[in-house]
Amino acid sequence: MEYTKLGKSNLTVSKICLGTMHFGGVTPEAEAFEIMDRALELGIQFFDTANVYGGQTGRGATEEILGRWFRQGGGRRDSVVLATKVYGNMTDPDIPNEEHGISAYKVRRHLADSLKRLQTDHVDLYQVHHIDRRITAEEFWGTFERLVDHGDVLYVGTSNFPGWGLAKFQMQALQRGFLGFVSEQTQYNLLNRIPELEVLPAALDFGIGILAYMPLAGGLLTGKRQAPEGSRTYNVEREYGLNLSGNTQFGAFSALCGDIGEKEHVVAIAWTLANPAVSSAIVGIRRLEHLEGIERAAELRLDEETMNRLNEIFDINRGRPLRPGPAPEAYAW
Repeated sequence: MEYTKLGKSNLTVSKICLGTMHFGGVTPEAEAFEIMDRALELGIQFFDTANVYGGQTGRGATEEILGRWFRQGGGRRDSVVLATKVYGNMTDPDIPNEEHGISAYKVRRHLADSLKRLQTDHVDLYQVHHIDRRITAEEFWGTFERLVDHGDVLYVGTSNFPGWGLAKFQMQALQRGFLGFVSEQTQYNLLNRIPELEVLPAALDFGIGILAYMPLAGGLLTGKRQAPEGSRTYNVEREYGLNLSGNTQFGAFSALCGDIGEKEHVVAIAWTLANPAVSSAIVGIRRLEHLEGIERAAELRLDEETMNRLNEIFDINRGRPLRPGPAPEAYAW
């Protein structure tokens, strides 16, 4: 496994991050334990979760599974850089202060509950799951500064923030003499390159490490030719407006991977990690076998010819006047 620093922080993380969203909902607890043990064996020491994860089992269930895994001991908690999130409602969204958003009142309660479920005394990376356009700088940064001062949280990150949001909040933090965000978790893959316009350039400029989620586009970039109805990949097909069996891009992608002797999922993740703004790629593992060979993605360096061929296959224009690179050059002179 290869490692890097998370953004401008001095925190070392594996370039592959274990995404736990499916634990408790799709993946039973016993297999989740096996996946986490195997991840550590492979050198994956960066685990990402959220307080709202749990699927049909219920919100909070995924954190509880991680907590019971930590409780087994054997140095598990000390071996892991643990990231979780806050923003969504955990009970009835109609209850005052439980609606989506951030407040000092809500964050304090939600963090306390996450720590209980995770059976730990601190979170290494606490991420704001979505931007709250209403909150003031004083309340937002005052809240997270206190958490860091108390040792409940070591670093603060974001998820699903726009480029302007990263710039706004990071400038506020710097004005207060605070480290601010060290990471931004955004959806980024060969089929979704929108973050290249604003989010990735802003993150790179401010020293915010990108954690790319869905680097495999929910399974679309794994070499599959058909997705069972109701599966994760089936649903993502519809979200992206694509069809595995009828889209020529996927056949060309598999042919390219065959030419260079690498598996599709390895190439897709390696492409995501090649962007200098990206610190780690979050891979949501549902079954133990999905981990096998994943470390190759962190090691693989794609040459210029391969990167150009990937650009041709996954034409970013898609009917719009876009060119590779950041805004405004992507659409203006």
